Amino acid sequence: MVTARPEPEYDLLVITGPTASGKTSLAVAITDRLGGEVISADSRQVYRGMNLGTGKDYTEYIINGRTMQYHLIDIADPGYKYNVFEYQRDFKKVYHDLKKKKIFPVVCGGSGMYVDSIISGYKMFEVPPDSGLRAKLEKKSSGELTEILRSYKTLHNVTDIDTKKRIIRAIEIEHYNRFRSEKHSQFPVFKSLIIGVDVPREVRRKRITERLMHRLDSGMIDEVKSLLDGGISSEILIYYGLEYKFITLYLTGKLGYDEMVHDLETAIHQFAKRQMTWFRGMERKGTLIHWIDGELQMEEKVEKVLNLLTCS
Repeated sequence: MVTARPEPEYDLLVITGPTASGKTSLAVAITDRLGGEVISADSRQVYRGMNLGTGKDYTEYIINGRTMQYHLIDIADPGYKYNVFEYQRDFKKVYHDLKKKKIFPVVCGGSGMYVDSIISGYKMFEVPPDSGLRAKLEKKSSGELTEILRSYKTLHNVTDIDTKKRIIRAIEIEHYNRFRSEKHSQFPVFKSLIIGVDVPREVRRKRITERLMHRLDSGMIDEVKSLLDGGISSEILIYYGLEYKFITLYLTGKLGYDEMVHDLETAIHQFAKRQMTWFRGMERKGTLIHWIDGELQMEEKVEKVLNLLTCS
């Protein structure tokens, strides 16, 4: 039951932070207080049937005996490669629908590019496949492709170059961007309050390890196996990264069980570090993120956020 509904001074509340920081439970508690609805900003929770590996916990959306409404979760089939352009498109539709109903939107997620795309209003455009360019690039090595990509832009992260297909797609996008004549799509400017939830590094590491073990015990390997058995290629699952990458390598005999668990745990810790690096980069570019201690009691965290939200 909604116990308080202060009038927000913002168009949008964003709850973000690294993995295992507790952002979802905080977002749900605040959404309950506001009588709002949650819009996910998670690049992998968009996929149906990918639950344990992406950290979906539907029970987290149940509060005070009712299920909080959420959006942009389970909207794409596994095997599809959902992207930022589509996220902006889908986000705008949900946002405007909620505003028409006078429902306050609370964005929750740790995919930095998705979060930044709506806060900063990325000027996005849909890039069609270029079969001719792809055919030429396929003949080149990953090293050669990386150098071609560097000729288009400065490489700020390794996401675009961790597989040959990703490098080719990144080049395709940059090539299109350089020579296209179409205008960028317009994205609305929001007055956003951005809350970052963080916990001490050692606490986060402990949570990551415990959560990984729990998910493995709960059937995460069976989830990946069912995706493979359902026709999703190992290449696609590896593309999704983290749990899907390493468990697929285990199931296809590339890694032993203990090696898989060790490498996956290490990769998740590294991922959390990269998330924080992304958020710090947003701050350097001028985005104001209000960081709060994820170890505080829930009511204290909620009150801190509500106080910020209603005082512009």
